[in-house]
Amino acid sequence: MPKLSPTMEEGQLARWLKKEGDMVSMGEPLAEIDTDKATMEMQALSNGVLRKILIQEGESAPLGRPIAIIGEADEDISEVLKTAGSAKPAKAEAAPEQPPEPTAAAAIEAKPGEAGPAGSASGDGRQPAAAQTGRVFISPIAARMANEAGLDFKAIQGSGPGGRIVKRDVEAAINNKQTAAPQRTGIGKPLPRRGEKGVVYGPSDYRDEPVSEMRRTIARRLVTSLGPIPHFFLTSEIDMERAADTRRSINELYPDLKLSINDLIIKVAAVSLIQHPQVNASFQDKTIRYYEHADIGVAVATENGLITPIIRAAELKALPDIAAEVRELADRARARKLKPEEYTGATFSISNLGMFGIEEFTAVINPPEGAILAVGAMAPKALVKDGQVAVRQTMRVTLSCDHRAIDGATGAKFLQTFKQIMENPLYLFLD
Repeated sequence: MPKLSPTMEEGQLARWLKKEGDMVSMGEPLAEIDTDKATMEMQALSNGVLRKILIQEGESAPLGRPIAIIGEADEDISEVLKTAGSAKPAKAEAAPEQPPEPTAAAAIEAKPGEAGPAGSASGDGRQPAAAQTGRVFISPIAARMANEAGLDFKAIQGSGPGGRIVKRDVEAAINNKQTAAPQRTGIGKPLPRRGEKGVVYGPSDYRDEPVSEMRRTIARRLVTSLGPIPHFFLTSEIDMERAADTRRSINELYPDLKLSINDLIIKVAAVSLIQHPQVNASFQDKTIRYYEHADIGVAVATENGLITPIIRAAELKALPDIAAEVRELADRARARKLKPEEYTGATFSISNLGMFGIEEFTAVINPPEGAILAVGAMAPKALVKDGQVAVRQTMRVTLSCDHRAIDGATGAKFLQTFKQIMENPLYLFLD
């Protein structure tokens, strides 16, 4: 299992592009690997024949674990199989009452008429995963495909170990247009009681789903952020009336641009960071690193969690370029097509939950960055302006700072500049 991203510790085999017996050449795409952030191609490291596949589609493996053997067509690979240690995935037993941590989503093909994995029927006799064990086990890539196709994966027949649903099962369900009703687990059985409806229910039904590589990485990074990093938070309310007018005017002149308020926020944050380089910094144990450009990470929600594609040197880019780049990166982020250099190495991040109606929140710093800006919803509010009460569009932002690199006054001055430019966007168009 190769290291395909800087933060990758484990990979999940999404799809083999070659099958056993195929000729392969060095550098030729061999498989697709789900990493913590994206789906990436793994290339063959040598010429020869793909003699043995050790890791099946849907199964995970740590870095460095052998996942396939390439050799000559007539080469004896028996000794290599012994040292690989995982020549053939072990057959799964029936799911225990408390399933182990889902580090693998193995997919062992059960041919019609042959015995399938323990706890499941083979061929046409397979049952939906929910009916076999009372729970649904599904690989992350299969879950993503089912969601995109609008399928109820609890009704899909699983062919993986223990009835786990894997990629080929979802593909078959899409082709067959299966619409079977979801199966109840039977855990929450009705209990009699007096009253109008006559019954009460026990504990709720539930399902356990494997944790994706992205979600596991998010969990690890949050632990290493909120604990060791001393956060402090600064909140400011911004009059967004002129910013909203600027956005509206630009979109009227360039209808195809579709400039968003978030695009404007990215540009203003970048310009403000250049004016306050102490905030465009990160703590490096024995040094503090100050960055020459504002590489802005923009939090994008995907099915598996957040990812932050980066707008490099955002202070140098025009608003139309930022708008186009954000849309293009966000689309590829949701499709898990980003390259590692496109989502690692930001100097500052922005998380915007305003589109969900969230007025104010605090965001957790993404290490090793020194700060992150949490952006709330823009909404009308009564404000006192020039001694008069008026209804204005307002927005609240909260800056989370790493106190090891940024002092309170330093963060406050950055927010002052950010607020000044947001309330007077013409600053962006002045030399």
